[in-house]
Amino acid sequence: MANKKNWKFSTKAIHVGNEADTESGSVSPPIHLTSTFKQDAVGKTRGFDYSRVSNPTRQRLEKNLAALDNAKHAICYSTGMAATTALFQLFDAGDHILISRNTYGGTYRMAMNVLQRQGMEFEWIDTRDPVNVEKHIRPNTKLVHVETPTNPLLELCNLEATSVICKKAGVYLSVDNSFMSPYGQRPLDLGVDVVMQSSTKSLSGHSDILGGVLTTNDDDLDERLRFLLKATGAVPSPFDNWILLRSTKTLGLRYQKSTDNAAELATWLCKQKGLDRVLYPGLNSHPQHEIAVKQQRSPSGDVIFGHMISIDIGSIDARDRFLERLEVFTLAESLGGVESLVCVPYNMTHAAIPVDVKLEMGITETLIRLSIGIEDVADLKDDLQNALGN
Repeated sequence: MANKKNWKFSTKAIHVGNEADTESGSVSPPIHLTSTFKQDAVGKTRGFDYSRVSNPTRQRLEKNLAALDNAKHAICYSTGMAATTALFQLFDAGDHILISRNTYGGTYRMAMNVLQRQGMEFEWIDTRDPVNVEKHIRPNTKLVHVETPTNPLLELCNLEATSVICKKAGVYLSVDNSFMSPYGQRPLDLGVDVVMQSSTKSLSGHSDILGGVLTTNDDDLDERLRFLLKATGAVPSPFDNWILLRSTKTLGLRYQKSTDNAAELATWLCKQKGLDRVLYPGLNSHPQHEIAVKQQRSPSGDVIFGHMISIDIGSIDARDRFLERLEVFTLAESLGGVESLVCVPYNMTHAAIPVDVKLEMGITETLIRLSIGIEDVADLKDDLQNALGN
């Protein structure tokens, strides 16, 4: 077989960390459902001593996810929020962190209601323009944390340009890449220091586990993050690790199909009556379409725009009628699964954000976020058309 270093994305997804069991030959490696490990003598282990510190199944998953992100290191967590919290806990009281203004509501809740009480300083800014990021960096700024595309307004950050600014200022740059997954965007290749993903989303793709992961090429950051994981204990279960390893095998197929569906639906939605806004980076009408073309690429180099669409339906009555009529789409939080989901960020994913902040950004009560799955696109189109009453 070809050199592993030259393996393409799906080959790595299927084989890295999924080597056949050496003892039995089992093609599907075993789950190490154990909390502790036998030691041959005091201080003499076989590589593992306690599953909070490390576990063979988690180790294999981390190897897999690092390979997909073109990273040296991956550190897995029990949830995406646990991963983001660990990232922010690298810093101390008095340190300043810049965050995309339009980001996941849970990140806002954790930062403002938990870590801010411990003396950390957070500032929420528009990260669409790298110059605006540079303008807000202070002497005590330690991290710039962005989403691209953002949740739910699908605003983009020019990662390469922003990374140049951060490096010049001696500031870390981290990216929440949950919307794109490593199939659609690999931020480390663009100069980013740390990538966060909620592995609950596209990495899993089946709405059946919770998880989070940080990937990096920085040895010091890896060491510090592993210490924090050992000290705080937000580790995923071996079973969830195994399920996620199984799921990443089909990431390329799932993500490509869902984004193909989304691209077709976004173009079609622009022609429908009763919609005030259709937000999708693949549309020429998106103000940052060219940035999406530049940095949102599949492993083969093709432009890829993701499987998330947001629409504004104009009135609460129209919103509620729309939601009631849906049959294929499911009203639920989360995204990136094989099934199509719909949510109202104002009341659901972004409930923790103050009302005035939401409205200032354009997160209205009538904004609907669509996570496009891998169903037959004709059925998704019929479902949306019926719900719109067109």
